[in-house]
Amino acid sequence: MTALPPCRPAVLPSLLITLGILALGCARIEPPPGGPPDNVPPELISVRPESLAIYPNFHGAMEFRFDEVIFEGNSPSEGLGTGELERLVILSPTTNVPKVSWKRDAIAVEPREGWKPNRVYRVELLPGVFDLRRNRLDSGTVVTFSTGAPLPDSRLRGTIVDWTAGRLAQAALVEAILLPDSLPYRALTDSSGAFDLGPIPRGQYLLYAAIDQNRNFRREFREAWDSVRATTDSGGPAAVLWLAVRDTVGPRVTGATPADSTGAELTFNLPLDPYQHFDSSNIKVVIAAADSTVIPVLSFLPKAMDDSLQQAARQRADTTRADSTGKTPADSAREAAMERLKPPPAHAQDTASRGLLKQRPPLSDRLVFRVGQVLAPGSKYLVQVFGIRNVSGVPADSRQLLNIPVRPPPPADTLKPGGPDSTAKDSTPPPPPRPR
Repeated sequence: MTALPPCRPAVLPSLLITLGILALGCARIEPPPGGPPDNVPPELISVRPESLAIYPNFHGAMEFRFDEVIFEGNSPSEGLGTGELERLVILSPTTNVPKVSWKRDAIAVEPREGWKPNRVYRVELLPGVFDLRRNRLDSGTVVTFSTGAPLPDSRLRGTIVDWTAGRLAQAALVEAILLPDSLPYRALTDSSGAFDLGPIPRGQYLLYAAIDQNRNFRREFREAWDSVRATTDSGGPAAVLWLAVRDTVGPRVTGATPADSTGAELTFNLPLDPYQHFDSSNIKVVIAAADSTVIPVLSFLPKAMDDSLQQAARQRADTTRADSTGKTPADSAREAAMERLKPPPAHAQDTASRGLLKQRPPLSDRLVFRVGQVLAPGSKYLVQVFGIRNVSGVPADSRQLLNIPVRPPPPADTLKPGGPDSTAKDSTPPPPPRPR
């Protein structure tokens, strides 16, 4: 029998060390047990390279380093812009999703195409970095450096309005494209809809803004947007962009529903031009029957305007009824004054915001028409609209069928004598019993 060679003692420690390293590499990092609870978010302690400096031969990754291990997130960075860390980094100027990687206590960032010479780079880390105990860092930071170009010293400022929703646009995407180089610099608006993009190179920019619905830091089709030309530090008023869904095809009617017995509401697929004047020449209502009788239209208005007129008519009717029941005009005036004293909605209480939103009329995708006769239950009407313009000013004609539903009959039990609403129930008390 051949004797086995003796084991060398030095092999065993090396093997144990190797296994230990592999185990640590596969283990999931968790916060250490015991000790007082950690309620302090991670703190950014350094960046590489430093901001506002020139690095002609810079290569490798730009790093944000923290004072503790940070949470990588449940969605890894795969270059698609969907990873949790990828959603925290905005790299400019580039049109590609950057490489974002987790380095235990650091986040590394670099362009997918590599750092280009003679460019000004802007790397923004958004709020939202977590540590292993899920403590959130609620502040962000911006690092601006050059790979050879002169250091920038100018800015673009402005406000973004979500015109469709009628409020300032929070976390809207701002993209400034430097002309004629077409280098895009990106940022997000703050909670008041304002942005301050800089420092960036001096020059003229084509400034875009959009509602970034999927949070990929890219403008996409069907997102509400607007654009203007702007010059850095021009000394003029700050840029204001009004976001709305814009299209090169005119709007079309997508729905028609009864508003009441003499009117109906039309819904369009796009916001309408708020400066367009609507009248009976823009609409035709025809009874969808053999005779195709045309019904005259008395009014054709945006829904908000029609609602206001109908409310005023109801108030006049209520005042007339109040006078007939002994209610004094002073009581009606007092109630109207109390209504006016009610506080406005929270988003409208800010004076600057309210003043900015009043610069343009609100957007709507609904119009209401009213006719001089009752829309018969069970009938169908063909509604045709002409020359209705969208926000971009593109007109279109379209049509929609309006169905007037039949009113359901009252419940059967209400028709029986003695039912809940019946007056046929005998209310005469029974005669007293006869004495025996």
